[in-house]
Amino acid sequence: MEKINPITLKGIREVEEKKLVGFRVVCEDMAGYGQEIPKASMALHRRKNEVKQIVEPVKLIGAFKAAETSEEDDGYWVCYEVHDFEDIPDGMVTLVIPAQNYAVLNFKGHASEIFKVYTHLHKWIEENGHTRVPDKWSLEIYSKWTENEDIVDLCDPVV
Repeated sequence: MEKINPITLKGIREVEEKKLVGFRVVCEDMAGYGQEIPKASMALHRRKNEVKQIVEPVKLIGAFKAAETSEEDDGYWVCYEVHDFEDIPDGMVTLVIPAQNYAVLNFKGHASEIFKVYTHLHKWIEENGHTRVPDKWSLEIYSKWTENEDIVDLCDPVV
């Protein structure tokens, strides 16, 4: 049986402005994020019915800046995209991601492997003459997420 490659490079894509509602996770170190992001994802999923105007209820979006630009931008946001902000549930936050260009890679596999996959995306960006912009928002757009497998588009901002 042929093994299917879990990584598919999709190239450069312009992503429109996104309005996000969800939870912000801030940890002292990277190991903490590996534990806290899945917890926040499950908590958000359980409270999905409280979030109004969700664009696509099956798509969970993670947002972060690879380069820390300020204390306000530190952390990882686990969110749903909404058409507009309305009656934000208790304990949740909002975030607006401006329109920008991204290098996009689709990954199928366990969430714990995502960090390693960015190496492939960064290499492709460099080899194709683009420049990463680590102080802009990176996105992880999940179309499937479970404890065993995720299907996610990794979106790294580029110019």
